[in-house]
Parts: sequence; structure tokens; C-alpha cells
Amino acid sequence: METSFAITGKGYVIVAADTTAARSIVKMKIDEDKIKVLGPHLLMAYSGEPGDTVQFAEYVERNIRLYQIRNTYSLRPSAAASWVRRSLAESLRSRHPYSVNLLLGGYDTSSHDPHLYWIDYLGTISEVPFAAHGYGSYFALSLLDRYHNPEASLEEGLETLKRCIDEVSKRLVVSPGKYKVKVVDKDGVREVEI
Repeated sequence: METSFAITGKGYVIVAADTTAARSIVKMKIDEDKIKVLGPHLLMAYSGEPGDTVQFAEYVERNIRLYQIRNTYSLRPSAAASWVRRSLAESLRSRHPYSVNLLLGGYDTSSHDPHLYWIDYLGTISEVPFAAHGYGSYFALSLLDRYHNPEASLEEGLETLKRCIDEVSKRLVVSPGKYKVKVVDKDGVREVEI
């Protein structure tokens, strides 16, 4: 019953993910951080099979960090998204594919634009203004379609995200209790309360 959302706005990307770790009907943990900070202006929300998600997220984090160490600069969001997509596509053609869905958001410091990428477990990628994964996406995408404004301020973006979270908690039978929300903009990545 995982749920993750992401929204772009005027100079920022907001990424939110539930904090529940569950398997079947058992809730094992309620404080899981499903958003991995990949760089100073790059973050990734992940969902899917529990073992695959953590392993793949750490693999991506370590390799992007290794690139930054070797080249003395970090990857731009578009390059990072392409590399992640290729890694998923290669694993799909192996004996042990990762079953991971991703929302990769970042702020490009050279062009001063926010970017958001929707990536699924089949290696499909799309740059989008807003996105969602999981059961909550059935309720949130229509709200995001109606209320998303690409020129919205951070406060307006957080209000739109709050609408999505409220709708999911009201309509989804087994709704996640808490969400972790992170923002990436020109100042870097930070966690915000909602």
C-alpha cells in the first residue's frame, strides 16, 4: 500500500512518500524514509518490493556519489535520470530484475530549472510536471491534474500536496498514516513539515 507523490513548481520540486513498511497484512515499520538524497540538488522516492527498493536505491546513491567524486561535479537531473533508467533496463534483462518504481526530482543549477522524472520497474521514463506511484496515485493524479500550477509558489505547491494526502487518507481503505516530504530547489534539499 505504498504511495508517493511529486510536484514541480516555480523553481522547486516537492517529493512526498509514506513512511510505512508493510508486507501483506503486516505493518512492520512506520518511520521508513522512502526518499533518498542522491546529491546536493537531487532526490529520489522509491516504492516496490521491499528488498529490491532499498538495494536499488543504495546502488543508485553510491554510484552517483562515485561519479561526483571521480569528476568533481555532480550529475544534472536529466543525466541522473537517464543513468537510472538504463540501470533498471539492464537489470530487467538479467536473471534478477529490480521491481522498483521511482520518482526522481532535481534542480538543475546550470539552467535554473526544476525537473521531475517518472520511472517504472520496466525502465520507462517520462519527464512530467507532477507524478504519483502506488495505490494513492488512483486518487491523487486527478487532483494534481486539476490543481497543479507550474508557476505556483512553494506554499501553493505544499497546499496541493496536502490535498492529495487528505484525499488518499479519506478514500483509500488501508491508507498510510504519515508522510515524509522533501523539497529540492536552488538552496538544495531539505525536509519540510506538512
